[in-house]
Amino acid sequence: MSSEIESGLKSLIEQTYLIEQEYKKISQSYENLQKIVKDVVDVLPTAVWILNADESVFLQNANALKLADLFVILDLNLNEYECEKNGSFYLIKISKKDDKKIVLAIDITTQKRTERLASMGQVAAHLAHEIRNPIGSVSLLASTLLRRVDDKNAKIVGEIQSAIWRVERIIKATLLFTKGVHLNRQNFNLFELKKECEEAIKFYQYSKNININLEFEDAQYNADKELLCIVFQNLLFNAIDAIEDDENESGEINLWYENSQNEHKFYIYDSGVSIKDTGIVFEPFKSSKLKGNGLGLSLCLQIITAHGGTIEVSLNPKTFCVSLPK
Repeated sequence: MSSEIESGLKSLIEQTYLIEQEYKKISQSYENLQKIVKDVVDVLPTAVWILNADESVFLQNANALKLADLFVILDLNLNEYECEKNGSFYLIKISKKDDKKIVLAIDITTQKRTERLASMGQVAAHLAHEIRNPIGSVSLLASTLLRRVDDKNAKIVGEIQSAIWRVERIIKATLLFTKGVHLNRQNFNLFELKKECEEAIKFYQYSKNININLEFEDAQYNADKELLCIVFQNLLFNAIDAIEDDENESGEINLWYENSQNEHKFYIYDSGVSIKDTGIVFEPFKSSKLKGNGLGLSLCLQIITAHGGTIEVSLNPKTFCVSLPK
């Protein structure tokens, strides 16, 4: 009898051991599965929180940890809505699974920005079209008046023409920005850009003594000459405005050319006020200047990108670099 009990105990111990081993394997598999799930959730571009019934956090991914300040303002009673935090926009989706609540925060800032720009672009295009005709009439009348006015009043008419030219330039930039840039390539000499810039500067009003040095290369190039003129004129006008906003009574602008193996490089330096936020330099409808509508540099970027080139800005000293492929 004792041998049977001993045999039974031995068998029970063996079975217990086997069960323990199986339990360890299952536990290990479950832990591995949990790790895989956590890793998958972690790499999601969306912030994810999984909440317990009492709304305490059961699991959250890396993006959720970064948005801890967003989580505290969420309304967990809604199923879907949009909210804004620190200048970013998020689509919040909340669903229930058993006793858990799953909260997703999807970053829709880019989408919102695109929608905003499209809306602003439509309004700007409409205004530009509405303003274009009366400005054309005023420009024609000013030209007629200049031929008839006496010398002492000619300067006043000249200033009127300069102001009209500035409005026409803003209208043209707005329409270009909203319709998109389409290249009309032709062969021309890069040196021709210098003459176009010098003529444009004559119409640009500024009060300080500014030493402007322009150096363009005597080289043939195939590109949209008119659009490239807009780029360099905008960069020079921005440089003039920066000096106008500076405390010094005079300033300096240098534009010089550098020939590299694969690119034509143009550098534009000015001694004016520094750039406060390089992150919004090329952002449309954003400008730290009192003049302009915030489209100049954004349009420059569009034009140079369409040519396959780049625009970069560096500080200390503040310099823009335009690179065009050969």
